[in-house]
Amino acid sequence: MEFLLASALGIVTACGVYLILRGRTFSVVLGLSLLGYAVNLFIFAMGRLTSGHPPVIVDQATSYADPLPQALVLTAIVIGFGMTGFIVELALRTRNDTKSDHVDGQEPEQSSGSISASQDGKAT
Repeated sequence: MEFLLASALGIVTACGVYLILRGRTFSVVLGLSLLGYAVNLFIFAMGRLTSGHPPVIVDQATSYADPLPQALVLTAIVIGFGMTGFIVELALRTRNDTKSDHVDGQEPEQSSGSISASQDGKAT
């Protein structure tokens, strides 16, 4: 089970980094969200979650569930949702101002040497 969780955490992190490095703002927003989810999974994994144990220490309890990871992840979810909304609003504002969805505000130039059509319609 630990290998499965570690693999899922690695895949979500890799996908988030890949999307952040893309050239469009929507991909960057999705990448930041995925990285937030990866951080939440990491906090859960480091918290050593236990099931069936009380969250509050009683007199004779030998094992208890630590409520701190749940509180941290709940706070991170709320903050992540707020930041995602803010980033989406910034992306929409930038799109309206620059008329481009590219992260630097300029569309990449098309290379004229890759495909050029001759007079008879054949590609050279």
